[in-house]
Amino acid sequence: MASYQVLDAASTSPSDYSDGTEEHGIPNYGFKVKLDHKFPEKWKPLKVLRIHQIFSLIMPFFRFLMLFRRLRREGRKPFINALRPVQHKPIYGVPIGGIGAGTINRGWKGDFSRWSLTPGLYTYKTVEVNQFTVCIRKNNQTVYQKVLSCRKPKNKHLSSAWNWGFPGSQASYTGLYPRAWTVYTIPEHNIKLVCRQVTPIIPGDYKNSSLPVGVFVWDIYNEGDEALEVSIMFTWLNGMARKTDKCGGRWNESFKAEGKKAAVHGVKLHKAHDAMNCTMGISAVEREGVSVSHCISFDPKREAGNLWRDLLEDGALSTDSGASTETDKGKLTAAAVCSSCHVEPSGKNQAEFALVWDMPQINFKLKGYKYKRRYTKFFGSDGQATEDLSLYALENYGDWEEKIEEWQQPVLNDKSLPSWYKSALFNELYFISDGGTVWVESTEEYPNGSKHAHTWSHDLVREYGRFGYLEGHEYRMYNTYDVHFYASFALAMLWPKLELSVQYDYGNLVEHEDQEYFSDLSEGNYAQRKYTGSIPHDIGDPEEEPWVKVNSYLLHDTNYWRDLNSKFVLMVFRDYQFTQDKDFLKHMWPKCKIVMESAKEHDTDDDGVIDNCGKADQTYDVWVVTGASAYCGGLWLAALKCMCEMAEILDHQDALTEYKTILDKGKISYERKLWNGRYYNYDSSDKVYSDSIMADQTAGHWYLGACKLVNRDHHDQDVQNVFPVSNVQSALRTVYEMNVLSMKDGTFGAVNGMRPNGKVDSTSLQGEEIWTGVTYALAANMIQEGMLDEGFQTAFGVYHTCFHRAGLAYQTPEAYMKRKVYRSLGYMRPLSIWAMQWALENQTKDTHGPKENGDTVMH
Repeated sequence: MASYQVLDAASTSPSDYSDGTEEHGIPNYGFKVKLDHKFPEKWKPLKVLRIHQIFSLIMPFFRFLMLFRRLRREGRKPFINALRPVQHKPIYGVPIGGIGAGTINRGWKGDFSRWSLTPGLYTYKTVEVNQFTVCIRKNNQTVYQKVLSCRKPKNKHLSSAWNWGFPGSQASYTGLYPRAWTVYTIPEHNIKLVCRQVTPIIPGDYKNSSLPVGVFVWDIYNEGDEALEVSIMFTWLNGMARKTDKCGGRWNESFKAEGKKAAVHGVKLHKAHDAMNCTMGISAVEREGVSVSHCISFDPKREAGNLWRDLLEDGALSTDSGASTETDKGKLTAAAVCSSCHVEPSGKNQAEFALVWDMPQINFKLKGYKYKRRYTKFFGSDGQATEDLSLYALENYGDWEEKIEEWQQPVLNDKSLPSWYKSALFNELYFISDGGTVWVESTEEYPNGSKHAHTWSHDLVREYGRFGYLEGHEYRMYNTYDVHFYASFALAMLWPKLELSVQYDYGNLVEHEDQEYFSDLSEGNYAQRKYTGSIPHDIGDPEEEPWVKVNSYLLHDTNYWRDLNSKFVLMVFRDYQFTQDKDFLKHMWPKCKIVMESAKEHDTDDDGVIDNCGKADQTYDVWVVTGASAYCGGLWLAALKCMCEMAEILDHQDALTEYKTILDKGKISYERKLWNGRYYNYDSSDKVYSDSIMADQTAGHWYLGACKLVNRDHHDQDVQNVFPVSNVQSALRTVYEMNVLSMKDGTFGAVNGMRPNGKVDSTSLQGEEIWTGVTYALAANMIQEGMLDEGFQTAFGVYHTCFHRAGLAYQTPEAYMKRKVYRSLGYMRPLSIWAMQWALENQTKDTHGPKENGDTVMH
């Protein structure tokens, strides 16, 4: 096993563990990196394929090109932009913003550099004026003033007007979502600044978790023997790093909000004439010993020098009040808030800032229906909530942090868990808010009118809202169900009402039919968009109207996919086991029966196991499967087992007999066709790759284990279980040996396909990829089978590669390969790491713990 370097004062290597006790309230665990760090490996998006892989994609690419041109003429974007994959930037940190409120990413170097406030739209630009600046005064004279950024901006006026280039070696970052800490050391003045970034992502809290806010708490430590005056200035552009920032009609105004705990002073930044109006606010707390000043408007391209000199003069801004005039076309405006305080020798003081945005109503690209964001339930939808949100955030962030610590501490304090895992578990959760996520109110029974009956809202949906997150930053489809199958553990464990909301939406769609036809990009065939009895691939593209127009994935006809219906049944029963909500189970029972009847049609030889069609028909959508398959066949048998359990719980004896009969027959057929004495073959065909070792081959058993439907105590467990436990464990050991340890000595994750001779299965692109979320799910499966060391080693490879080697932190891709390329940045599936936590929390007493040897990769 390998080990990696722990971050210390002399190291610039990223780490997950700080040796020693917590200092300044910074947790020992998290993504830790010096601000001058440079990642050792250069990675790029996947652009080059093998010749035989290219051949099968020539016509689909040509059809995609035609689609791209047509949509471009219509002012739209395709659901996947295969022509322009996003180049990663090794700069991102913990994002701010609640679930469904949109997010702004503050990178680990301190720059605000990725924006997703408009549903489904990402902007990858660093706004150079958005910065924190420190001013230090001694004996009424300014002795130090510097922007707390290591970079030098491209804006020539900003570059010359402000003092840039804070030494990266004197600053370090710790990210542990939903909080982050940046420590700046200024030794020449014996000052240490600790910026703590807080967003209220709190499990089970369906109010605070939805808020469009971020709080920055600056702890100022004077480690010298002279008193100092220290000011922190927060500057912010009125805009979101887009061309529309210069369209004119923007103005700023000051505000003051008095609360029971705080008095807040700040600036609201408005824009006019926009379909989705957004008012942003920056503010700071004024209290005894801490004063707040502000500048309501300055042009960052022309007037930044005036602002700098204003602060330099006396450590405060020449506060103006009221509102600025609206900008002319082509002009920019920004604002600033400054918090100033006195710090005694060996003393401490604090500056508290809030960044909020009030975008109460949203719509998708077609500009059809308007939706109210979830937070409007508590703060109103009239666009006047900026002051209330600012005050609420600055008065309550302490309570939020207590709840976050209460949630995270049991994991962080568990000495049996690897240090990297503690970081990975929480940091991979970033996608729950940063996945283009929307969380909207659905107060009406039919929120979009009775003509769209499939948008009917269940009582739970009307109470807790409607939830959607993209498949990925680049794969813009909401709630992609074959991927949600893996990622949904995060929702189910932390916000179960949102998981049930998603399930009710999909349940509504079971009997829905959309007779619109489209030409699939894979083969050019005309296909109906949605058939009755099928689970849709997704609930829509943000370029269209999600929840109304579903199945926006045009690459294939997904109505006949072999995994979707089985996954629906498995998730329904898993969610019942999580929540014990029997009303939910009763509601879903008839839906499950319908999808099982549809799926049963794929059993072409009536042997109890569904068959794949030899074309793309499941989540591995370019890795063709023919006949019975380990993956889809296993999911089908697991779904049959869940149907038997549901039938017994709900006392449907006839259904129980029916499903048990099919299951008993299918178990025999599955083992006969696929088990080779060591693992389950990829499929039962005569293809050259039919005996490939698939990392995900025991996914059905994994879900049954998560549903607590694996019997480990019975004397004849192979009769009681769908899959013989001994076979599953043999298959997992084989996968570990072949698919995991062969990848950079087990530090790279699990390759999807491996040939029995030890060579990667390169017959398909996806066969030779490592799927991040599948690797985490595989690790969860191993943990459920008592293979903790193997599970942690397997999962470590993904986190180590993304966060340590490649600089892919907070943008974990769907897939990567040994040749240092990745595909689909910022992907949903890695949320499956929460399946590992679910497995850990439900281990049987006889399961051994992971090794505690500090020299192993796990520590």
